[in-house]
Amino acid sequence: MEENPKLTMENNIQPEERLDELHRNGYYIIQNPKKFCFGMDAVLLSGFAKVKEGEYALDLGTGTGIIPILLEAKTKGEHFTGLEIQAESADMAKRSVALNQLEEKIEIVTGDIKDASKLFGASSFDVITTNPPYMIGHHGLSSSNEAKAIARHEIFCTIDDILLQSAKLLKPKGRFYMVHRPFRMAEIMSKMVSYGIEPKRMQLVYPFVDREPNILLIEGLRGGNSRLQVEKPLIIYKEPGVYTDEIYDIYGY
Repeated sequence: MEENPKLTMENNIQPEERLDELHRNGYYIIQNPKKFCFGMDAVLLSGFAKVKEGEYALDLGTGTGIIPILLEAKTKGEHFTGLEIQAESADMAKRSVALNQLEEKIEIVTGDIKDASKLFGASSFDVITTNPPYMIGHHGLSSSNEAKAIARHEIFCTIDDILLQSAKLLKPKGRFYMVHRPFRMAEIMSKMVSYGIEPKRMQLVYPFVDREPNILLIEGLRGGNSRLQVEKPLIIYKEPGVYTDEIYDIYGY
């Protein structure tokens, strides 16, 4: 395979890091497999979220920047911002943005979600996306890897933190997109309503057609009316190791 000239940039890839191809616009992402790598949840969210032409989007808890990079590739949004509390992850995200020459389209900011409205100002974004920690507090916490623990458990932020800040950051009728787990769906919807972000669209994702769903995709509208659209189920595998056509399309293969 011919070497991609972007991959030879000096001082871009650090020891223990790797480059993963994203199959979109020739983009790559820098990741450290010993820390935390993005999973299917982030890719599914990038396929579920809608960023229209001219809109500004913010990804809360962006990790290594996967969602802003994929959304830049898939949508006509004007600008994308990623907010990440872990400096090492934010640094990788910034280097991935530079690697793909997206500095004019994507900005990575190091900071705490709980300070987001102070960092960016009220009503600053048309769209907010988030792939937050799924586990409540320290429940089930067993990872000795701090980066993975922070990504998986509500150590630095909770659903309430995310919704409180999103309600402040979104413009009136701005859209909120989140990927989470179905076992917290009732809590999520109740809290969205309490913060003035009305659930408008949801989709459940199933590993196989005959299994229980294990992923929830949900869209909310700041100040929206009460009306929820439930999309048809999304199935990941048609047989072990073989994605359905819908998943291949979302990934871009």
